[in-house]
Amino acid sequence: MKKFPKKRIMITGAGSGLGRAMALEFASMGWRVCVSDINKERADETLALVEKKGGSGFVSVCDVRQPESIEALAAEIENAWGGVDVVVNNAGVAAAGFMEKIPLETWDWILDINLKSLIYGCRTFIPMMDKQGGGHIVNVASNAGIASLPEMACYNVTKAAVISLSETLRTELKPKNIGVSVVAPTFFKTNLMDQFTSSDERQRKMASAFFDKSRVTAGDVARHVVRSVKRDRLYVITQADGKFTWLAKRLAPETYFNVLGWGYKKGLMNKFLGI
Repeated sequence: MKKFPKKRIMITGAGSGLGRAMALEFASMGWRVCVSDINKERADETLALVEKKGGSGFVSVCDVRQPESIEALAAEIENAWGGVDVVVNNAGVAAAGFMEKIPLETWDWILDINLKSLIYGCRTFIPMMDKQGGGHIVNVASNAGIASLPEMACYNVTKAAVISLSETLRTELKPKNIGVSVVAPTFFKTNLMDQFTSSDERQRKMASAFFDKSRVTAGDVARHVVRSVKRDRLYVITQADGKFTWLAKRLAPETYFNVLGWGYKKGLMNKFLGI
């Protein structure tokens, strides 16, 4: 990436899953990686893999729910590197349930991690990028923010908000030479189920079944992220089903939801997933 000769990237939630996969992709191109995660042991494992791939960097333990923790992370990066070229707001969790059964505590938990942490990350690193003359922000959302599948209200809401935030920043940051990409994958092989919570066992079975059926890996999505940053693309939608959903909602939104509602009422999702 010739526009980022200093090759500096920070990734939250980089201790596992997509965060680790992105760290390794950038490391293979010789980038310096700030591996940020709340779990130091997993972050240390990622850094060791980064170094094996030809990259370098350091670990920074960060609780993305706390704005002061992200501010400390930014200060550490500025002291170590003098700035950062790419910021990836990746940390996230998953939850599901029927709307009226989702506990308010779950809403607070998922909003803090999936949405507020990205708000904190963007508002903290934008001034640094503006000062240095540019950069690129990658916000990890989900196709859930587009598809709005049933029994996933709290997760859908956070990811739709991340997409909206990214679209807003795409224009707002153009004069500052700061690019913005939003990653919206469907289900892929990851460890998102590790902290998954739901109001009914049914939702856990549904989510597990979706993940089991996927043939796409975190590495596949990570490689698409790299290409999108290179090309300064806004939307990073890797899988064919995600692209279909994105187009269907924009070309025929009423039809999309009518068909989705009909299929849900007929139990077609259950049959497809085998639950």
